[in-house]
Amino acid sequence: MLTYKPIHFLSLVLSISNATDLINPILNNHNKRVAYIALNIADELNFPINDKYEVVIASLLHDIGAFSLKEKLDAFEMEAENSKLKKHAYLGCLLLKKFKPLKKIANYVNYHHHTWKEVKNDNDISQRDSLFSQIINIADRTDVAINRKEEILGQAKKISGEIKKRSGSSFMPDLVEVSGELALREYFWLDVESPLNISAFENYLGSVSIDFTLSDTIDFAKMFSQIIDFRSPYTATHSSGVTACAERIAELMGFPESECQMMRVAGYLHDLGKLSVPAEILNKPSELTDDEFKIIRSHTYYTYRILENIPNLDTIRNWAAFHHETLDGKGYPFHIKGDELSLGSRIMTVADTFTAITEDRPYRKGMSKNKAISVLEDMVSHKKIDPNVLSVVKKHYRELHQIRHEAQKRASVEYKDFYKNRDLLQ
Repeated sequence: MLTYKPIHFLSLVLSISNATDLINPILNNHNKRVAYIALNIADELNFPINDKYEVVIASLLHDIGAFSLKEKLDAFEMEAENSKLKKHAYLGCLLLKKFKPLKKIANYVNYHHHTWKEVKNDNDISQRDSLFSQIINIADRTDVAINRKEEILGQAKKISGEIKKRSGSSFMPDLVEVSGELALREYFWLDVESPLNISAFENYLGSVSIDFTLSDTIDFAKMFSQIIDFRSPYTATHSSGVTACAERIAELMGFPESECQMMRVAGYLHDLGKLSVPAEILNKPSELTDDEFKIIRSHTYYTYRILENIPNLDTIRNWAAFHHETLDGKGYPFHIKGDELSLGSRIMTVADTFTAITEDRPYRKGMSKNKAISVLEDMVSHKKIDPNVLSVVKKHYRELHQIRHEAQKRASVEYKDFYKNRDLLQ
């Protein structure tokens, strides 16, 4: 029997942050650079360690509401229109509020594209939310101002000047002063640009140790499944269906309760690598080009790589990332075959396929029972999926179909509610 070991929160957030940066080379390490700059500002202000921790977590997740490549690139313009940027900030806040441990930082994300003039005159924004969001704001705009094609130290004076010009309007004057002091120190800019230092948050925050219980991890994974799925109407409820099916199949095959819960986490995270795929490709109504199809196929590779550096997540990572591997070794991206594929990974493969072919999507209806079973049996005959797992699916088809349908129905309501809020921002 497998035993769940607690997962360190910061390691998980760092890995998820990496995923949201993968969508374009321009964005590479943006979240971590913003977090590093914000941490230095908080350090200069003598924040207590727990407040620094909150600043870092909020900075690492500050752009999670930007679903498309266009939204992310818009945010990379120093003179970007604030109304556009506020939209993804608000949506990020809505997502974070779904997860209790992150509710406290949700407003830091919500207001990080509000100007200092706006927050200081808004009585509904607390002093703490105002300060923390403004730290992220100035850190974000500092990183955006860096020209990655030029040597960093030669830009320091210009960037500092751009920030100072907006003191009292865009940026809080006290933070501009702190930012100016940091800008005089060469190590600060070299650290911002250095891949050797940019991930070293645990060195600064080592005394803060927040470990996730299995229940916490399930809730966090569910929140991120919505970030993954809500980027496209074609797959808006997919992870919820896969999760429900995978967990129930595991139960039917005798997995103990803790492993079934681990399977739930794996189901929520199995398409995590799709965060590296531009929403414009996921939402393309016409046939994909060969290159676009290859980009989508790469998502399982990124699911594996994103999760591999999180201690104690090996089993969940493998169950999640190997769902396009096949018993004959002709799956992707690792070509794992036969006994090398654990039963958990085999279950996830069948749950993913079962959900994909039976769920309704905007452009087609799901398959009937006879057609779906025929497809799955054909996969068994070609040594793609495990016949024992399929036997369980066939025996409990009606139950699994109902479980999938109900899970996706609930997810559909959440999706519509989320986009109702999004539409209000138009």
